[in-house]
Amino acid sequence: MLVSGGRRLLTVLQAQRWPFQQSRDMRLVQFQAPHLMGPHLGLESQAGGGVINLNAFDPTLPKTMIEFLEQGEATLSVARRALAAQLPVLPRSEVTFLAPVTRPDKVVCVGMNYVDHCKEQNVPVPKEPIIFSKFASSIVGPYDEVVLPPESQATDAMAHVAGFTVAHDVSARDWQMKRNGKQWLLGKTFDTFCPLGPALVTKDGVADPHNLKICCRVNGEVVQSSNTNQMVFKTEELIAWVSQFVTLYPGDVILTGTPPGVGVFRKPPVFLKVGWLKGGKGGPRRP
Repeated sequence: MLVSGGRRLLTVLQAQRWPFQQSRDMRLVQFQAPHLMGPHLGLESQAGGGVINLNAFDPTLPKTMIEFLEQGEATLSVARRALAAQLPVLPRSEVTFLAPVTRPDKVVCVGMNYVDHCKEQNVPVPKEPIIFSKFASSIVGPYDEVVLPPESQATDAMAHVAGFTVAHDVSARDWQMKRNGKQWLLGKTFDTFCPLGPALVTKDGVADPHNLKICCRVNGEVVQSSNTNQMVFKTEELIAWVSQFVTLYPGDVILTGTPPGVGVFRKPPVFLKVGWLKGGKGGPRRP
């Protein structure tokens, strides 16, 4: 476990369970130095001390923490040997510490998880964990500045769009509407809850992304049907808005909304059941 600068206890997961071995505490870090090319893995010699360069000790080691953790005990045992070898230590003043993990697949956060924090807000202690999330692009190093972002005035948003595809925004409505403090995240993000594709249609093949038919079928029956001209916020506006808060990277996906006809708002409500077939929301199709 690591303690984050935001005073939130952070648990970092590894690929496999590491057997307990009695040894000196290891303080794994990612760092950069002027004489080194790119990020490296290291060990703090002690709390507040200098850094042992693990990649210099064993050049076959990965240079990112995620790859290191994926290899489990094999890489951890190398780090133990390095710690015991009394290697040269880079002075702390000569290195720049990165976040110990960068670009993780998920940043899962737990809210309202301190009794005294609940008391100061005058709210009941939750009966089950309340989960929210941060995007990986929000992670910076422990000593980096926290930046108050300026409002985006982006006017070339479409220049950054690779193309268009379709997705199923599957929802567990009980989790979305009744649990997890009524935050949407868990109800939307169960594994498999975002079927995507099949094709990415490049933007030069879509004359007007805001005049496309879109539909969804369940067991062959059309249950949602509309046109992207009904979108409240168009693609350019969404990109400009989101870019105010997070950095968008190649391959990032923005789901731009869903048309009417979703099961929970039908009378009576209709929910997907095991074995039902859900058909595509219609790929980019011209009307």
